Amino acid sequence: MASPLKRILLTGATGYVGGRLLRALTQRGYHVRALVRRPEYLHSDPSWGVEAVKGDVLKKESLVDAMRGMDAAYYMVHSMGSTQDFVELDRVGAQNFADAARECGVKRIIYLGGLGKGDELSPHLKSRQEVGDLLRTSGIPVIELRASIVIGSGSLSFEMIRALVERLPIMITPRWVGVKAQPIAINDLLEYLVESLEISSGESAVFEIGGEDKVSYGQLMKEYARQRGLHRLMIPVPVLTPRLSSLWLGLVTPLYARTGRKLVESLRHSTIVENPIPEKMFRVKPRGVQQAIADALRNEDREYAETRWSDSISSSVGHDKTQSMRVGNRLVDTRSAKVATNSSEAFRPIQKIGGLTGWYYANWLWKLRGFMDLLVGGVGMRRGRKHPEDITEGEAIDWWRVEQFEEGRRLRLAAEMKLPGRAWLEFEVEQQGESSIIKQTAMFDPAGLLGLAYWYAVYPLHLLVFKGMLTSIAREALKH
Repeated sequence: MASPLKRILLTGATGYVGGRLLRALTQRGYHVRALVRRPEYLHSDPSWGVEAVKGDVLKKESLVDAMRGMDAAYYMVHSMGSTQDFVELDRVGAQNFADAARECGVKRIIYLGGLGKGDELSPHLKSRQEVGDLLRTSGIPVIELRASIVIGSGSLSFEMIRALVERLPIMITPRWVGVKAQPIAINDLLEYLVESLEISSGESAVFEIGGEDKVSYGQLMKEYARQRGLHRLMIPVPVLTPRLSSLWLGLVTPLYARTGRKLVESLRHSTIVENPIPEKMFRVKPRGVQQAIADALRNEDREYAETRWSDSISSSVGHDKTQSMRVGNRLVDTRSAKVATNSSEAFRPIQKIGGLTGWYYANWLWKLRGFMDLLVGGVGMRRGRKHPEDITEGEAIDWWRVEQFEEGRRLRLAAEMKLPGRAWLEFEVEQQGESSIIKQTAMFDPAGLLGLAYWYAVYPLHLLVFKGMLTSIAREALKH
């Protein structure tokens, strides 16, 4: 279906759903104007044709400036992470948005709200539904999509599930873990959001959307654990109130403490679709929970594979700098060195790594680790490499497999040794004037507590080896 609404204002473009929606819209040829408080935080390819404008839904004048000339507008913001009264902030933002849209002649508003019914809804869900009511005061047709849990790498709900399952082999679970929900995969949600521009309805409408399955948080955690190869024991108890369990959640998953506590208060009531959308209204065929989680994990791997780790992790890692951090579930050590030679010479020792050349530092430790791997049934160091210099994607180098190779620029290796998780090692070389920057990144995706224990147990040794390896590679690059 073609849509006459081609010029789109998108709020929340730096958020989880909004950021993915931005790409989906531009890929389908829509002209998108992204309203963001900090345009410099909007990481988008210039070729997408995205117009970034500075604005804030709490400041009506900035909304009016941004909405002029737009056919449709997405309202994709909320204040749940604020330390202030998020209900009042959401109320002000929604009213400003409605007034500005009416003033600028916007033809349609699309809003993502939350599933749930009844007078005892949590403040979070009540606020989400009040926002929809306020947007409709504009008199402009509003398409409101009400969704439950969103399954996708980066989604708050999904990341809470991941953190709990990865960190707690035994869980004392409150009653809300058994409450039913109807999760939706992020890709299905994006399809609904995009198709909301294309449906022919000229009136406001509320659509309840969800995936194929009705499951509880407990069932979601068990399915995630199954796909990650983890064994988890859940012991239900009736005494953990949402308030107490939210405090417990803040201890286990501190990164999501503020918003997570507010979200937990919404889990006392089921969030399932009670009024299904007529089949002909949307083309989306929502997938089930098993497929949604599998897709989330697979897409996460693809996104990491397409990302320059050293750039995406932190722009603050300068030359001759080191940074260690956690990115999602992955533990990362990245470092760089500047060498006074061209990129071809700087990459030369990297292309020779492994096999008879060795790993440039503490080769006896690499051999010892390979021997230990053989003892537990792994591949060890015995495979070597096919050629002392030539590399092809897919070939083995000692206990690594070449995942990506760009001659003179990039080598990414995936570990095939026995590990409580997955590991990668990447080298990149960039020309900078008459010198070159060698970047070395080690990444580990731990499987549960055993994986975390392994990483931190060997981390002091990794620091020594990674530092020595990069220093020796940089020194070797200067030899002619």
